[in-house]
Amino acid sequence: MTDRTVPRRRAALVACVAALALVASGCASLPASSAPQAIGTVARGPVEQELPVPAAGREPNLLVRDFVKASTDPADDHAGARQFLTANAASEWNDAASVIVVDKVDVLEDSRSSDAAQYTIRANRVGQLDQGGQYRAEQGSFETRVTLAREDGEWRIDELPSGVVMDRTQFLTSYQRKSLYFVDPTGTELVPDQRWVNTTQDRMTETLTALLQAGPRLSLEPAVRNVFNGVTTAGPITKADGRTSAVGIGLGGVRIDFRGAGALDRATRELLAAQIIWTLAEAEVSGPYVLLADGAPLDPNYPDGWTTAEVAEFDPLAVTGADVGLHALRNGGLVRIGTDGVTPVPGYFGTVNNMRSISLSSDGTLVAAVSDTGRAAPQPPDALLIGSYGGNAFPVAEGGSITRPTWGPDRDAVWAVVDGTVVKRAVRDPATGQVSVVDVDSADIAELGGQITELRLSRDGVRAALIVDGAVYVAVVVRRADGSYALREPEAVANGLASAALSLDWSTGDTVVVARAATDIPIVQVAVDGSRLDGLPSRNLTAPVVSVDASASSTYVADSRAVFQIDDSDPASDRYWREVPGLTGSKSVPVLPG
Repeated sequence: MTDRTVPRRRAALVACVAALALVASGCASLPASSAPQAIGTVARGPVEQELPVPAAGREPNLLVRDFVKASTDPADDHAGARQFLTANAASEWNDAASVIVVDKVDVLEDSRSSDAAQYTIRANRVGQLDQGGQYRAEQGSFETRVTLAREDGEWRIDELPSGVVMDRTQFLTSYQRKSLYFVDPTGTELVPDQRWVNTTQDRMTETLTALLQAGPRLSLEPAVRNVFNGVTTAGPITKADGRTSAVGIGLGGVRIDFRGAGALDRATRELLAAQIIWTLAEAEVSGPYVLLADGAPLDPNYPDGWTTAEVAEFDPLAVTGADVGLHALRNGGLVRIGTDGVTPVPGYFGTVNNMRSISLSSDGTLVAAVSDTGRAAPQPPDALLIGSYGGNAFPVAEGGSITRPTWGPDRDAVWAVVDGTVVKRAVRDPATGQVSVVDVDSADIAELGGQITELRLSRDGVRAALIVDGAVYVAVVVRRADGSYALREPEAVANGLASAALSLDWSTGDTVVVARAATDIPIVQVAVDGSRLDGLPSRNLTAPVVSVDASASSTYVADSRAVFQIDDSDPASDRYWREVPGLTGSKSVPVLPG
């Protein structure tokens, strides 16, 4: 059985800006409270490459910079970085205390004599790398001091605080961002959990498998399933043909024996296979994937290995709703964009002209919209409507303002924020068509102290991206045992945005596209863990960009003139915004299903 080429729909982020300007505030020093794990050391053997050697006669300020650069390699307890320390400091340095990522590093001289010197390292603090390669975006200033002494005639760092400081540019060069995949509560979707790893490709399988077994990050635990609980690897991971040499694993397939998997039922085994296969496939570890359960094939139907085709229904980058097609809200009514032009949709939503925002369910059968009631204050001016595509609609909630609706993955529930603070979930009974409206526990969001102007659920339903007072946050969606929902642990993920966010949407489960109030680079892509913020081309766009709707393959935006599309599969050199015909000169915003 041959492996199918994995679709590479996650386009390379265009480096129009490597990182937007970071706002520094406050003062911070190296903490000693966390205990990160150097991911490159998972199942990693001795250092195989030559360690960096400090240049002879290196000036102390330059040696400090060299040390920070060398600190990005965690192999063998940062053996490379320890070359820049005195023998005493090298033996005492606690590199496991914390890992801080900084930007715009300055090395300032405090004092210097013929045989001693002290320097202050000052920078912008942009993130922290926690246990298991979990990146946490941060914002503020960073400052610490190091003391140098001469050892055998050369400058070496003799005193330094616990923990590791890494320059952001070197971090992005030395570490790779990979997604672990866990299972959503319904057992139908895979949910990404981004990690940063420093390892070679031939050890990627071992590294990612170990991280999967360790489980999701703490904030995701209440929202996902990990079928690896109680399952471990038995013996070494080898090539698909059983060869034990680690060289080239991932180039000729892999063979993994899972101890404890024999007790799993068939459905759970398939989920386990989906977790490991898509985690490895998206990390460019090719199949076939020979998966065993206590020495026997995980599934007797695939004794010679699985391919991504066997778990295609769990493809985390699948484009949903492709058959529904692109729609738009034009002059207050819903229209469909097809090969025959732009036409109003049948039914209520295509005949009115008072819609402020609108969303389609992933299968295109249901519509949710916010309409202008036409009432004068103090009557509520906005109404949330739900109806069928091509059919009628009825109001389910009212308010002074209601955000653009967003559908959950079950296609029978729509979420929206009323009056900037109250998150509502309108649930449609598929049997009766009746709709009940309940509040979502958003106490964690309320603690941010701002107005919510946008809320978009990820397609797996496990995360929500929000704009609160112009800032971008990602929260975890937790479904409780009683069927109610809560938004938990919002994290700021676009600290370098520099301008207020106006609109956002999910392109994939780990990337959010944001329209910001800026004329130079109005559209950016933000990693769900806040580790990257990259600009999309601005060619052809006229600020302000007021709306964005995205899928895994394309992004659509509305600027002051028209609706534009950019194709993520286009090469970086040929990526620019193409105008969607039929929507120029009208008040239009793009609408994609899901």
